[in-house]
Amino acid sequence: MPSHESAVPPPGTSAADPGAPTVSVLGLGPMGAPIARNLLASGRPTTVWNRTRSRAEAFAADGARVATTVADAAADVVLAVLPDVPQLREILDEAALAAFEAAGSLLVITSTTSPEQVRALAEELAPRGVRVLDAPMSGGVAGAVAGTLSLMVGGAEEDVARARPVLETIGGTLTHLGPLGAGSLAKLCNQVVVAGTLAALAEAYGLARAGGIDAEGLTEVLAGGLAASEVLTQKRDKLLERDYALGGSTDNQVKDLRYATAALEQAGVTGRLTPVLLAAYTEVVERGGGQLDHAAVQELYLDE
Repeated sequence: MPSHESAVPPPGTSAADPGAPTVSVLGLGPMGAPIARNLLASGRPTTVWNRTRSRAEAFAADGARVATTVADAAADVVLAVLPDVPQLREILDEAALAAFEAAGSLLVITSTTSPEQVRALAEELAPRGVRVLDAPMSGGVAGAVAGTLSLMVGGAEEDVARARPVLETIGGTLTHLGPLGAGSLAKLCNQVVVAGTLAALAEAYGLARAGGIDAEGLTEVLAGGLAASEVLTQKRDKLLERDYALGGSTDNQVKDLRYATAALEQAGVTGRLTPVLLAAYTEVVERGGGQLDHAAVQELYLDE
């Protein structure tokens, strides 16, 4: 009896719909894994790769083709679901680049990164005919699981059109914001809002607890008025229970705020809030909370 892998068409072909773009997912972490599952659930031919092979092999039962190397993951659309561009560069060896070139792959960078890094990589890959989009995501793990991510896309119109059928499978909102790098800049704006909202909630809960107000009661008030937000909806249990099981890490929040600080400087905009936020989340990391959910910023107020 043939193995499950051999029964799945290789990248570039689809037994169900020969015209449908094939897709591969590089990285099966907290975001990449649910993204891959949603692609597979849609019936789209999907290849998965992960540095730890056992994690990728777990998707074979769902119909995924498991790539043994990054080169083996060449497809029409390649989703890089990795922490940042440097991690992507580490795996783009010559064999991978040659395979992507042969497949005419469109590389979609979903990381939160700087516009400069996206554009630099695209410039390097252009001579090989490998196109690049930046499509960072907002919505967290919950959005990835539900397939309702908000995707901020930068790149050429024709590349967006090519990737759209794949991206619409994993996102509820897809907004093309301009040329390459525009998606990354929008995500940095998004991260300033997320970090600021979460820090404001942390300070509010710290004040409430210090003043003897019931935290759950405060949550009901905030959720029912102008202070309601998706950040509160997703982080309320972490804030109430002081349980910071990893969702979005504080390490990544600091990385994003550093990129946002650099973007402000490059744009000639004086940041008033972002430097304060960067200092607060950096303090959490320095206290050993880098791999906790970024809601751990609340602990700055509860240890006093």
